[in-house]
Amino acid sequence: MTEPIATSQAKTRFILDRLIIWFAAYFGSKSKEVERFLRFAIVGTIGAIVDFGVLNILQSTILPPSGPNEVLYVRLATGTSFTLAVINNFIWNRYWTYPDSRSRPILLQIVQFFIVNTTAVFFRLIFVGIVYAPLGELVQSVLGQNNWNEETVNQVGTNAGQAIASGIAMFWNFFVNRYWTYSDVE
Repeated sequence: MTEPIATSQAKTRFILDRLIIWFAAYFGSKSKEVERFLRFAIVGTIGAIVDFGVLNILQSTILPPSGPNEVLYVRLATGTSFTLAVINNFIWNRYWTYPDSRSRPILLQIVQFFIVNTTAVFFRLIFVGIVYAPLGELVQSVLGQNNWNEETVNQVGTNAGQAIASGIAMFWNFFVNRYWTYSDVE
């Protein structure tokens, strides 16, 4: 007989929480912040999966990165995927990373969270819009894939640019959200 999904998820979460707490304990007086950062990073990883998944679905279907509107399509796809990832991340961060921050109104926190992330998305939109084609060509060259069409090169470049921008944004988002959005946490 299999366990109910809710029970299985609770055990997994419990194990994950225990691993985070165990690892963070090595940081002494900073252990609580390390716990939060690790949870934030896990949430960010899930958000990245949402982000990249939506990006690639959009680019493979309704927003192909080619043709006369390719820059617009790249920016629409990456902006849409980012927005869905931010919504996902806010929910997880509010209820798992910073459960003790719920003394502040949710509307205030979501507005602050979106302001922080909007700053990051503007950086990302500009950055990815500039680097997707050269990065795609670089990856194509490094991998020796001379048979890729323009759309494939641009899609690979969009993913590479988005990965770089996401890494930069993670640190920005953690620190600004920690000390502004979730400032009520001890």
